[in-house]
Amino acid sequence: FASSSGPITVFTTRPDTVYGATFMVLAPEHALVKSLTSSEQFEAVNAYIEKAKLESEIERTAEGREKTGVWLGSYATNPVTNEPIPIWIADYVMATYGTGSIMAVPFGDARDFEFARKFNLPIRVIARAEDGTEFDSSSMEMAYDGPGILVNSGVLDGMKAGKEFINESIAALEGVGVARAKITYRLRDWLISRQRYWGTPIPITYCEKCGAVPVPEDQLPVILPDDVEFLPTGQSPLKLHPTWKNTVCSSCGGPAERDTDTMDTFVDSSWYFMRYLDPHNSESAINAEKVNRMLPADVYSGGIEHAILHLLYARFWTKAARDIGLIHFGEFAQTLRNQGMILGEDGEKMSKRRGNVVDPDNLVAEYGTDTVRLYLMFLAPWEMGGPWNSSGITGPYKWLGRVWSLYFDETSPNEPLESVTEKEVRFAVHSALKKVGEDLERFSFNTAIPAMMELTNALGRAKRTKGMLEKPVWTEALEILVKILAPFAPHISEEIWSHTSSTGTSIHLESWPTVDESALTRDELEIVIQVNGKLRGKMTVSSSAGKEDILAAAKVAENVGRFLEGFEVIKEVYVPGKLVNIVVKG
Repeated sequence: FASSSGPITVFTTRPDTVYGATFMVLAPEHALVKSLTSSEQFEAVNAYIEKAKLESEIERTAEGREKTGVWLGSYATNPVTNEPIPIWIADYVMATYGTGSIMAVPFGDARDFEFARKFNLPIRVIARAEDGTEFDSSSMEMAYDGPGILVNSGVLDGMKAGKEFINESIAALEGVGVARAKITYRLRDWLISRQRYWGTPIPITYCEKCGAVPVPEDQLPVILPDDVEFLPTGQSPLKLHPTWKNTVCSSCGGPAERDTDTMDTFVDSSWYFMRYLDPHNSESAINAEKVNRMLPADVYSGGIEHAILHLLYARFWTKAARDIGLIHFGEFAQTLRNQGMILGEDGEKMSKRRGNVVDPDNLVAEYGTDTVRLYLMFLAPWEMGGPWNSSGITGPYKWLGRVWSLYFDETSPNEPLESVTEKEVRFAVHSALKKVGEDLERFSFNTAIPAMMELTNALGRAKRTKGMLEKPVWTEALEILVKILAPFAPHISEEIWSHTSSTGTSIHLESWPTVDESALTRDELEIVIQVNGKLRGKMTVSSSAGKEDILAAAKVAENVGRFLEGFEVIKEVYVPGKLVNIVVKG
């Protein structure tokens, strides 16, 4: 990136997004900051630099922290668009990572998006979603980092967006002379000592004669004292505890002092998953047989804020344990899932300052825990999150009421009778069972819940069919519904199960139902008919009917013919088992 002080080199893990760089951000410590700062901005920039010096790296990069920054009063040139872009400093960019400068791509990066929104910086759309969805930068509520196709990206147009396709982008950018591939390691020194009581004691004593002496193995573990006072002295409580601090040197027998710092709690969280499998083992830190048999975990789900701290440390410890022969694997989990963030109703991160915090305790008190759980899963894709909508929570609440009614409420004699067949009931049940099972595997909870809602509606109609409640298919339907609901709404499911099952065990100990594929075949299909993309009718056809027969039947279906009369049919589209779209002109 060219600037008045020479080229500014950036390191990025996403070179495919370079066309979306609409501003640059330098770390406050970057060597070029002073030379790039205009005289008008000098005072503000200098004050910001001094403030950043007072904050730790962890504080500066903490997830959820409000973004701050100052414009330097100068511009760089995006090397692929040749457009001038403003240069800022911000404390979320670290001098110790990469080159200490970033190309900011608010379309695809959450931190850059938040920064751009706060300071009214432009957002350039550089991709469309895999399903063809296009984005409008003015209405985007969060950055998009999902799979898609690059657009507005010059030589990269039409390429697939995503980390797995980076090599193609690098080759294209190297071809036009604006980038080169480089590996940058994120590993940095880790200071593990903390001046606090809670933590693992550091097993070192200090002797005037012998210096630092490790505590002998037969004296491990070092146990924290119980009788400590937490006084506002600025020192660790252990430093003020003479009977614990003062000890005997294991080397010379003279007086010594224990190390009064404790280890960072990240030390413990780096291997807890191994210790939990045999937590009372006094012979060894981990039980290798159990660890090798039960780990790695299938799925680890957590916030993205753990990526450069807890996850990095845990992976390092796992690989170290493997390298010294304690375990047989190098990754503690096989799959990582990062949950998205639920924003305030204004589309911003929840904070007391903004006044957009939603108190879950109040919601639980009014609607119950299950409703709140359901709505959080229903609200948005698990890994994307989205803005809270207070009015939407009544939907899951009312749905759970309808579920309860299926099991315990009598059908009103005033309700009209339905005529639902047993085959239709089994189709609805096993279709939902298959959908929910697949969605659970994909963490696609927001699509699994509508499938259960549809099943509830179908069973509501079936319940009003004469004689249905006495049939085995009804018993099967109710049993499957409550079982697939259990992971989402565990409390009401357990309550229903305790009243309707004779097993005497918790529903959460039951096996997941098995899909009966034979129940998914249908004798007849309902086909939607569109003319020029607009709904004009529906029809029922045999599931064995061919495409030509279905297209012919669609043209003469009730209410459809009048939309074709006098027009020329130029295209006929049939989506098997779902819809017909007839395109006409005239």
